[in-house]
Amino acid sequence: MEKKNIDWSNLSFGYIPTEARYVSNYKNGAWDEGTMTTDATVTISECAGVLQYCQACFEGLKAYTTEQGKTVVFRPDLNAKRMVDSAKRLEMPAFPEDRFLDAIDKVVAANVAYVPPYGSGATLYIRPYMFGSSPVIGVKPAEEYQFRTFVTPVGPYFKGGAKPITIKVSDFDRAAPNGTGHIKAGLNYAMSLHAIVTAHEEGFDENMYLDAATRTNVEETGGANFLFVTKDNTVVTPKSSSILPSITRRSLVYVAEHYLGLKVEERVVPFEEVKEFAECGLCGTAAVISPVGKVVDHGKEICFASGMEKMGPTIQKLYDTLTGIQMGRIEAPEGWIHEIPV
Repeated sequence: MEKKNIDWSNLSFGYIPTEARYVSNYKNGAWDEGTMTTDATVTISECAGVLQYCQACFEGLKAYTTEQGKTVVFRPDLNAKRMVDSAKRLEMPAFPEDRFLDAIDKVVAANVAYVPPYGSGATLYIRPYMFGSSPVIGVKPAEEYQFRTFVTPVGPYFKGGAKPITIKVSDFDRAAPNGTGHIKAGLNYAMSLHAIVTAHEEGFDENMYLDAATRTNVEETGGANFLFVTKDNTVVTPKSSSILPSITRRSLVYVAEHYLGLKVEERVVPFEEVKEFAECGLCGTAAVISPVGKVVDHGKEICFASGMEKMGPTIQKLYDTLTGIQMGRIEAPEGWIHEIPV
């Protein structure tokens, strides 16, 4: 199919309506068969569970055009599973994993003209989400739900390359022990908005959240996991029950071990250790890896040896290898690349 007449190289990371989306409703204890629609609006009760008690979860993944001209999605099975985990924690009915994957196939195929061409730097962002749709006034789960998936073409997260950012140690807590930090609930991101706006007003790009229990260990940022590199080239990533299990982080860890032959440690990372690392990055779907050049702890600066001009050498290799896998330039592990039937 011929691509849309879009200036792909100048796309921002924002929302552009496309032609079709997927909708399925849960009622009387079961999901309906689902349907495609051109209607981009959502109509729900003023007393819907999502509006009263934030009963909602979501996922984020991307479709790419590979070097071979195929339309593919990166590890969507893991997004499907993570959404099931999120739904269970929020007392929502899980949307079946096979149907999640079918919805992705349908929506991307229906909007394949919006999948940016290979080499443009742009991608098609996919947003599956689910929310309580029936009226709820007492504090309890809704009885009815809606699952939807839409797509939008987006530009690269970093225009002109990924320059190292400066982050601050936040005075706010992201997630409590035994809370909801390990799932992709909208409420987690709502509570981070004040913290990120505050950080931006103070001249920082992001927050480093410490664990809420002791405020001594590194957790994550508002929307990405941390990845550190030691001076002897060991890749270290924080481990905590309140960290969201990033699919990008898991993939980078595999790449570090099996493609680059690096030692990897997933463990508790005391904040006091941060000054000893040579490189630091934030990993997530949007940017793959955002390099961090400096961490500021209430006026005290921690500057990484990799500097403020470019990615550190190990993080650059990780970025190049994973994006090479996603774009078809490097052979992928079995099951990582899901081709869309178009």
